[in-house]
Order: sequence, then structure tokens, then C-alpha cells
Amino acid sequence: MKLIKLDAIDSTNDFLKGMSSNQVLENFTVVTAQNQTKGKGQMGSEWSSEPSKNLIMSVLVKDFLFDTIHLFDINIAFSLAVIQALESIGIPELCIKWPNDIMSYNKKIGGILIENSIKSDGNIHSVAGLGLNINQTDFKDLPKASSLAVICNSTFDKEVILLKIIENLKKNSQSWSQNSEAMWKDYTNILFKKGIPMPFSDPNNKNFMGIIKGVNSIGQLEILHENDTISEYGIKEIQMLY
Repeated sequence: MKLIKLDAIDSTNDFLKGMSSNQVLENFTVVTAQNQTKGKGQMGSEWSSEPSKNLIMSVLVKDFLFDTIHLFDINIAFSLAVIQALESIGIPELCIKWPNDIMSYNKKIGGILIENSIKSDGNIHSVAGLGLNINQTDFKDLPKASSLAVICNSTFDKEVILLKIIENLKKNSQSWSQNSEAMWKDYTNILFKKGIPMPFSDPNNKNFMGIIKGVNSIGQLEILHENDTISEYGIKEIQMLY
């Protein structure tokens, strides 16, 4: 694993994508930064982080995706790698708020952004970015956010967690062909509020009640409505009100 450490950068995802477009990088090349000035979340939303306190990283994943139909597979493999790493250091009540928020109890402790590009030879390269709140304790104006330090009343070694995540990602990637069904099941089973009636809002700000049933093969969230019909929603097409 090649690890590139930066003091400050606008976006580790953008930096790694730029590197991979200009040179051949080994699989699982990682970029980290102490401070990220233009962190990105899903669909262009911003991700802010207190400098030096948290894990800000992006990793290049090659030879995993081979067609555009199964793009969400990398989300599964990477999300589970993060959960597995956090479980190994005793972080409690972990789950995934669809599609890629990492939760402990009802608090968001991390967010994932995965960007895929199709190369001229048809290969698909993925850059998986993670912002994980580790030792930050001040979350003023962010009532739904927390960190490992706040939840466990302790401090953590960021690099130890990084190495655990990459180790798990390698294992998940290498065993995907044999264990993909089991990993999809694991992801579905730890979805935040799965099986619990919850209020949601659609893009027209219309509120409704529904129950998360799972995620379909292309990563859309499956919601059971009060009339017993199931609808499928893409990213930013639905918001859980909690």
C-alpha cells in the first residue's frame, strides 16, 4: 500500500483522481490530509472537519468493478471495511445510514463518497473517500454529529484505524466473488432504522411514513409504504426525518 500524507488539500478525492489520471498508481494507493478545505459529500454537499483531529482519506480501488451495472458493489465493500475496522476497536452501536453515512447510535460519525471513472481501456477505477470523526469533540451547530472520542470518552490513533480499514477493504475486494451475497446481506442488516416505521420527505417536501426494507442491486433504497407498496429511491430523492 502506497500512503501519501498531505498537510492540507482542497479534496483528497480530487487529488487522488488527478494523480491516477496522470500516472499509473498501484492498487489501494491512499491519500490522507490533516486538513481538507473543500471536502465533498454526496451530490456536491460539503463535508467539514476540524484540522488534524479526524481521518480524511481517499483510496484508489482497481480491478474490482468490471461493469457499470454493479457500481454499488464498491460502496458495500468499502462501507463494511469501515464498520469492521470500527467494530475491532470497540465502537458501539454501528450502522450505515443509506447510502454511506457511518453512524454510532443516532449520531453521524463519518461519511463516504465514492467516485468512479471508466478508463479508455474499459477498466473502472474507483476513488473511495472517507471523512471519519475521530478526536474532534466540538460539534457546535451540528446536533446530529459526533465522534469516536465523544462516544467512547477516549482518544484514538488515526493511522491505526486507517490501516485497519485498508486491510479490511483488501480482504473484502479479494473475496467479493465468493462472498458478495453475504456482504450485501451484512450491509442490509446494519442499515440505520431498517424495519422501523419512520417519517421521510421527498424532493417536493411531501412527508410520508415508510419502512426501510433494503437496497436493490443498483443501490436504490427500498421503502415499504403504508399501502403495502414498495418504492425505490436514488440518492437525494428521499430524506429520512429523525
